[in-house]
Amino acid sequence: MAKRVAVYCFAAITGIALGLASAIYMAGLWPGTKPLDFGDVEVDGWRSDFAIGSEAANPYTRARVARHGLLALAKTEAVYFTRDTDDRGEPLREDCTYRLSVGKMPADWWSVTLYDADSMLPMNDDEALSVNLGQDNVARIGDETVGYGLSAVVSPERPDGRDLWISSRGAPTFDLMLRLYVPSEDLLERPEAVLTPPTIERMSCDGEAA
Repeated sequence: MAKRVAVYCFAAITGIALGLASAIYMAGLWPGTKPLDFGDVEVDGWRSDFAIGSEAANPYTRARVARHGLLALAKTEAVYFTRDTDDRGEPLREDCTYRLSVGKMPADWWSVTLYDADSMLPMNDDEALSVNLGQDNVARIGDETVGYGLSAVVSPERPDGRDLWISSRGAPTFDLMLRLYVPSEDLLERPEAVLTPPTIERMSCDGEAA
């Protein structure tokens, strides 16, 4: 009898522990989890969860949004894609320099912002954590029209010349978030067919050619 009770107690404790651990993980409270890790949309390494901001979002999705401080607009207003690897599949790191290339997006306007491993803006004063384009999808530097889309350098130090810059200083590892505001209906219905996501080319690491 005592042995049976012990078995029941062990099973109950194990079940509670596993249930609690899975709830913490699904809610995005487990260390290292990202707000869109559980998304159901993925295009060339960029992941999204179109349930974010929806009234139909489950409690786990709502918990992840609250935990990571994501501005959760409805998908008709904005959708979010994140990526934490370069085009080679390697993690994005502060000691590397990358070339971010973005073409015309299926949305009224969009932005790309860098976040550290804790889903926070890096603690630096470079004032260069994001790039964005307006409704016409035309990139400009000053008064000069560059063309559709844009190219930007992602690195811990400001690049030479007139390159747009996203600073990774203070973020040993990081991810990039693509926000698409007022996305097209086609994007919401067929994201894999409509979206050509940004490329992230690794140019060098630790001063050596990549």
